[in-house]
Amino acid sequence: MSEPWNLAGISYSVVKQQAYNVAVLPLGATEPHNLHLPYSTDTLEVTIIGQHVCRAAHARGAQVVLLPTIPYGTETNMQGFPLAMNLNPSTVAIVLADLIESIENSGIDRIVLLNGHGGNTLKPVLRELANETEAHLFLCDWYHTIGDVYNEIFENPEDHAGELETSFALAWFGELVEKNAAGELLADAGDKRPFRIKGLNEGWISMSRPWDLLTTNSGAGNPHKATAEKGQRLMKVLVERIGDFLVDLSAADVDDWFPFKSDRE
Repeated sequence: MSEPWNLAGISYSVVKQQAYNVAVLPLGATEPHNLHLPYSTDTLEVTIIGQHVCRAAHARGAQVVLLPTIPYGTETNMQGFPLAMNLNPSTVAIVLADLIESIENSGIDRIVLLNGHGGNTLKPVLRELANETEAHLFLCDWYHTIGDVYNEIFENPEDHAGELETSFALAWFGELVEKNAAGELLADAGDKRPFRIKGLNEGWISMSRPWDLLTTNSGAGNPHKATAEKGQRLMKVLVERIGDFLVDLSAADVDDWFPFKSDRE
């Protein structure tokens, strides 16, 4: 059955009958995720999330279209691992500028960048492109939407390929999760090497961390408490929150004050 919100799966005969006003552009990455998750983890996650939230929003009347996922992102700090496929931040900005122009030329005036990779720092891109496009640009780093409920679902903090990402994988692409002969995750504990400087350990000084020095096998966060049920609970929260946003965004009046309330409201 045709899903008119999913551009990758429909033809022009379907598209020409739609009146989209919101485009969702997912951004993933190709990089190692400890020893047990596929290189495509970020891309699979954000694609599946995009499908769930756009399906839910469309069912509630949102005029939304999900675009195919960009499978590469910024991997400058992962270059110590093989086949971490890097696009420099300046390259990502150029790609996004071209794609946003294509979306705007299609008559869509609301664009959501649905980001699934922590290495993609996209706020500066939005700031620059805001003066170059008449479309309204929004950024959703999906993993930032769950901070207030994270500890209700997960036991261990997440940085990369830990309990959260592994739970998501077990729920939605479990056949790609590597396990040993005993059925246990083929993963280390995701320990991170501490800095030798206090300010870096406390987080009020930051740097681009070289992950081949920070980690053993690129994992940062213990994945061994992960379950598919936790991944399903996570998706429920994401659909409720991001789906609601897409419905509200599609229904909003775009005037001179958008997206702010006018003085008359």
